[in-house]
Amino acid sequence: MLASRDHLLASHEAFRKLAQEHTQYEQRLSSLTHKRFLTDDEKLEEVRLKKLKLRLKDQMESIERQYRDAVEHGQVA
Repeated sequence: MLASRDHLLASHEAFRKLAQEHTQYEQRLSSLTHKRFLTDDEKLEEVRLKKLKLRLKDQMESIERQYRDAVEHGQVA
């Protein structure tokens, strides 16, 4: 539900911080994937960033789910 995500980005500080962090990890991963060869440290960083990004996505989806449930139960206008 895009509307809930937009609302959360505008009004939910924790969600906004998670989204910003997710974007930073995505940008760094993108810069790594554009390299022809990765050093061993960069390979480890790539794996670490993918795990962190997934964790953030899970947290964001949890917040979105809680928000949608609250809306459905009339707890949020």
